[in-house]
Amino acid sequence: MNEQTPILSVSDARVRFGEVVALDGVSLALSAGECIGLVGHNGAGKSTLVGILNGGLVPQEGRVEVSGKAAVQTAGWDVATARALGLRCVFQELSLCPNLTVAENARLMHEGLAGGAWRARARALVSKTLDEIFPGHGIDPRATVSMLPIARRQMVEIALAFCDAGTPPGIVILDEPTSSLDAGIARQLLDHVRRFVAAGGTVILISHILSEILNTATRIVVMKDGRVVADRPAAEFTQAGLVTAMGTAGREQARRLEGKGRGEVILTHAPAVGLPFEISRGEVVGLAGLAGHGQTELLRALHGRLSPEWRAHADPKVAYVAGDRRLDGVFDLWSIRRNLTVGALPDLLRRGLVQPEAEDRAAADWKARIGIRTPDMGLPILSLSGGNQQKVLFARALLTRAPLILMDDPMRGVDVGTKQEVYEIIRAEAEKGRSFVWYSTEMEEMELCDRVLVFRDGGIVAELTGASITEEAILAASFLGAA
Repeated sequence: MNEQTPILSVSDARVRFGEVVALDGVSLALSAGECIGLVGHNGAGKSTLVGILNGGLVPQEGRVEVSGKAAVQTAGWDVATARALGLRCVFQELSLCPNLTVAENARLMHEGLAGGAWRARARALVSKTLDEIFPGHGIDPRATVSMLPIARRQMVEIALAFCDAGTPPGIVILDEPTSSLDAGIARQLLDHVRRFVAAGGTVILISHILSEILNTATRIVVMKDGRVVADRPAAEFTQAGLVTAMGTAGREQARRLEGKGRGEVILTHAPAVGLPFEISRGEVVGLAGLAGHGQTELLRALHGRLSPEWRAHADPKVAYVAGDRRLDGVFDLWSIRRNLTVGALPDLLRRGLVQPEAEDRAAADWKARIGIRTPDMGLPILSLSGGNQQKVLFARALLTRAPLILMDDPMRGVDVGTKQEVYEIIRAEAEKGRSFVWYSTEMEEMELCDRVLVFRDGGIVAELTGASITEEAILAASFLGAA
């Protein structure tokens, strides 16, 4: 534990959402010059704790203290007070306004950019911060956010959190900040985090990539079922010990996700740029390379080609797991159940009407199979943590009869235990003859595939198979265009 006087602390916080206990007596103290790795399975209470720290959520019990002074009672701790302290958040669900430019989003976040010529000052500030964190980023601050790929949107949101427009950042909370970033850009961010902490800043780093936590954090706090179950220096943890502390059964590295593979060809594609390829029945094909080099565009093109209509069919040719769940995945106003079953409605109909019993059975089956953490599938989808929302999207695709599943970084924000369970499901489905095309920013996931197609500058430049699928080979092809 850090011996300094905490600059911000939460004591004995308790939060309930109806019957769900989100926090059960949680305490956390933040001191200057430390990076706290905050870990736990999806639904462990991390997002609720962040909501209290950033002033957006009032606990039913507990208190918040600033700089060791008398408690700031819950009514006196809010977003404005947190901002004045220099507390910034980068949320897993990105919060930029898509219809505004990067510079205009900076003006919304930073009151210090008010006044004449604010656009020029905002552009200069954003460019300067992006250059510091992500050298060679190539992001134009005049660009409209909706036109940026998700990786660049994540980079912009991170840069806005570290901007100094009059009130310097003091505490920065990063919630899955590398979930859409490739390995090289993620390293740039984590290097900046270390520099920021060394200069006296404070960071809370939330990530399901445990190597990032172990290599970056100075202290690790483990949450489980709404409680803090471990809080000690990072050097005292190993990856296996961290997994055990989270309450996730340790597993050996998953074997390659081989199905029947190289069977009947179900899809051929000859793009205008890059190498052509085929997909065989029962094959798991990975899409790798630096983020933003055409992987998502290929998935969308394939989906548009195989499923040109918006209506769900009883025998669809393809199903899609979106990477940007808030933009392309969840229906915000619908229940968890309906979000899960919407892709398979033709199988749940009788005389043109959805049968509630059939829908309930399907939802209950996938809740159990993939571990969706909720007491009631009838609750709104937004009542779930981000990782649990992603589980729903994955279950939605697999509930269909589609022989081909397109997956756009589907494990973003999903805990390590669930990842292993999903890998087992993918393997089982592949062995039954279902094919997967899988884009992931996590190198370890590419090493589980039958084949990997490496992208560079919008096209496929290399194909790797079997034992040749290694991080070194993928990186070589990503940068050199050959393997």
